[in-house]
Amino acid sequence: MRKAALHNLGCKVNSYETEAMQQMLEEAGYEIVPFREGADVYVINTCSVTNIADRKSRQMLHRARKMNPDAVVVAAGCYVQAAGEELKKDEAIDIVIGNNKKTELIEILDAYFEERSASEGDGATHISGGSHIIDIGKTKEYERLAIKKIADHTRAFIKIQDGCNQFCSYCIIPYTRGRVRSRQVEEIVAEVETLVAAGYREIVLTGIHLSSYGVDFPEEKRRICLG
Repeated sequence: MRKAALHNLGCKVNSYETEAMQQMLEEAGYEIVPFREGADVYVINTCSVTNIADRKSRQMLHRARKMNPDAVVVAAGCYVQAAGEELKKDEAIDIVIGNNKKTELIEILDAYFEERSASEGDGATHISGGSHIIDIGKTKEYERLAIKKIADHTRAFIKIQDGCNQFCSYCIIPYTRGRVRSRQVEEIVAEVETLVAAGYREIVLTGIHLSSYGVDFPEEKRRICLG
């Protein structure tokens, strides 16, 4: 059984997405271990809201490589969107996965391990898992990540919205998260019911720009959802 460790940087939306990726790995048969322990796969969900966040993201990626030089190091999230070309050239990183591609984590890892296995006899020292980054500003699709549990045993955060349309002059978020994309109400209700049934007593709705929830819905649905 392969071992995987995850580390999250940044906001509650990032935390939610890291939880979702962890559950994807568990369901795929990976054993989840603390980040400080030896793992076969390290997934760092990065942040780019400030230059300090950029630096911390780079530090954690390089720390993972030092902890296990043979591990697969995956950079995911906002710093990937902001500095994807730079990260693709960094030999400490095997795979880069941008926003709206995290749902493909398992397929990307499977393809990487298959390629590495096929290359073992060729003397290759570094196999690239490729770059999985879309033009986030053009996508209208909400990334359908989901969770069944969360590390906090009493309070659960549910992501209901992504992106921002404000484009404030000082803020990089619209460029790393894209335009507003809202989660379907039915999916939100279903996830709330799942978490309540699992024993969570408090549900917190989170998003990149929560007050924009639903603005991307068709007019009739927007009127129903937003009253």
